[in-house]
Amino acid sequence: MTRRTAPRTVLLAIGELLAWWAALALLWLVLISTVDALERIVGASCAALGAVLARAGRRAVTWR
Repeated sequence: MTRRTAPRTVLLAIGELLAWWAALALLWLVLISTVDALERIVGASCAALGAVLARAGRRAVTWR
């Protein structure tokens, strides 16, 4: 088993993505004026994309 596929590494990556997603989704909800189903879907999607980009950016800076 390589370092990249170790279960601990995968769990840490998932945890980081979930933390970024939660923070960005909360920020989205704070900044919008109305909360309906479409806004929640768009916010969750944008937060997921932002979480992936934030993790990629952090990895690029820390070389991990």
